[in-house]
Amino acid sequence: MKNLSQMLKQAGELQTRMQALQEQLALLEVTGNSGGDKVQVTMTGKGEVRRVRIAPELLAAGDAEALEDLVRIAVNDARAKAEAEARARLSEITGGLPLPPGFQLPF
Repeated sequence: MKNLSQMLKQAGELQTRMQALQEQLALLEVTGNSGGDKVQVTMTGKGEVRRVRIAPELLAAGDAEALEDLVRIAVNDARAKAEAEARARLSEITGGLPLPPGFQLPF
């Protein structure tokens, strides 16, 4: 019975740490770039886009298709950075234990 109570205690501690991680990810900001930093997208660790910056010369060029591609690339870059940071922080909490299949980040 002692092992069961210890396991329940550890599960509660893990749940507390996971909730703290979710709060940290909501505050984390990463910036994705494209076009030699002419397009920048800043998003949270939870995937919420906070800012989009586009260099004025790109707007003046009038090439909508190229600009759309640069924005897409910057968003994907930011998302990849956010996911990598979330995985790294989760690994710290779980001590490197493998995650169950289908476990998605951010939460």
